[in-house]
Amino acid sequence: MEINSLMSSQLMELQQTVQMSVMQNALNLNTSTAIELLQDLPQQVPTHPYKGSIIDISV
Repeated sequence: MEINSLMSSQLMELQQTVQMSVMQNALNLNTSTAIELLQDLPQQVPTHPYKGSIIDISV
């Protein structure tokens, strides 16, 4: 009976380890995909809505 208990606890630990590994791999895949998407975005410099076209002078 002791062997069954030991094997059962080891199996539970193994299942937890595998689940953590799968979750870590999924997280890494999502992170690398997000980085690729951000790098593929066109690099645009935002333009100021009125800079250079309106002069505001107060005296």
